[in-house]
Amino acid sequence: MVDNNRHGSPYDRGSADRYYRREWQPHYFKGNTYRSEKVDRVDMTQEEIDQYTRGYGEQKDFKDWG
Repeated sequence: MVDNNRHGSPYDRGSADRYYRREWQPHYFKGNTYRSEKVDRVDMTQEEIDQYTRGYGEQKDFKDWG
């Protein structure tokens, strides 16, 4: 089971990537974002990829760079 609320989780990273208008590129961090080991798509389970994709798809707000 994946913890969607944890900063750095697959869901969190998908949501953040969409918010900042970055490309869909599944990944997550084992601990805090950028302060722990990064897990790339090649090493992710299907459930983790699905959680990333869900976070990416559910994010409806975008960063205003204006």
